[in-house]
Amino acid sequence: MPHYRYLIVGGSMAGDAAVRGIREVDAHGTIGLIGAEPHPPYNRPPLSKGLWKGQPVDDIWRDTGNLGVELHLGRAATSLDPSKREVTDDKGTLYTFEKLLLATGGTPRGLPSGTGSSGRVIYYRTYDDYLRVRAMVQERDRFAVIGGGFIGSEMAAALAMSGKQVVMILMEEGVCGRLFPPTLARFVTEYYRERGVEVMTEDAVTAVEEQGEKTVLRTRAGRRIEVDGVVAGLGIRPNTGLAEQAGLPVDDGVIVDEYLRAGHPDIYAAGDVTKFYNPALGRRIRVEHEDNANTMGQVAGRNMAGETTPYHHLPFFYSDLFDLGYEAVGELDPRLMTVEDWKEPYQEGVVYYLEGGRVRGVLLWNVWGQLDRARELIAAPGPFAPEDLKGRIPA
Repeated sequence: MPHYRYLIVGGSMAGDAAVRGIREVDAHGTIGLIGAEPHPPYNRPPLSKGLWKGQPVDDIWRDTGNLGVELHLGRAATSLDPSKREVTDDKGTLYTFEKLLLATGGTPRGLPSGTGSSGRVIYYRTYDDYLRVRAMVQERDRFAVIGGGFIGSEMAAALAMSGKQVVMILMEEGVCGRLFPPTLARFVTEYYRERGVEVMTEDAVTAVEEQGEKTVLRTRAGRRIEVDGVVAGLGIRPNTGLAEQAGLPVDDGVIVDEYLRAGHPDIYAAGDVTKFYNPALGRRIRVEHEDNANTMGQVAGRNMAGETTPYHHLPFFYSDLFDLGYEAVGELDPRLMTVEDWKEPYQEGVVYYLEGGRVRGVLLWNVWGQLDRARELIAAPGPFAPEDLKGRIPA
């Protein structure tokens, strides 16, 4: 029965960051990490970014095993007993702990039930998914990408830059339509079309069929799309099952206090699965991005090892869309009032998202090094009128 001073459930970026946070405070305490994937922790963003632009695969590994931690890979934690401080995995191994971190991440959302299934539909999230798509790219020519959010937009660009025929199917009016104001989403959609991507907007896949070596998608608009492979980026559902089973607080994520404790003095949570209060926004949020995984994981680890550091960080996120790029922080919701401040329309500028005179989010479009100014604006009480924001963050 393995016993650890610190036990981490989840072989994610947040799990690795927690190990590093622990080691910054406690150099010798025993650490165990249970990971469902057969691989040790790795950087996830390159799977849809850098690895398609020539970044070496060796660069993604985080070398967690060199930090004095025992890795239990290819195992999923199936039960948690907080009173006994016990975790059991799917192979029947029982672990005991003094401090526990839940970094269980999320599971990709699938197509609706009744759509049908195919082994050629890859719900893109893991390193093994990358290997499958990379192998398909070597042999096949035409791909469908379902979804126009982060994964969909990045993978459509990656496949097109690999010389493949790509068709995107998205429910929104434009690529990244749930993030960008309509004018910018329309520009990005046309930009993708100019790059050779066939973009089908305001449509959804209703059936998936395998016909020989081909995969046929049928859509709500009556389209029939024949491709060699399908990549789906439909978002994730937080993996809260372990926390729910243990009676910990859950609401679209594991609820934590400002020190990242999950309803128990010795149980913490970090990363995609975690719902935390952010003072700048004045509400609880759950963030599925690299900055949050790394920063929150580190704070959780340090707090597990005895510190009491509140997590008040407002994480940023970023993306690359062919030759375009952006960083953003806060709430990017086009249903809010938006103020667009362009140095050059759709090439370089800042978009502000407002609600009740408060800045709720900032999109830095091909603008770099301004995240701290954006955070300061979001934390400021306002009120701000649109004219107050012109030139506020220089492009």
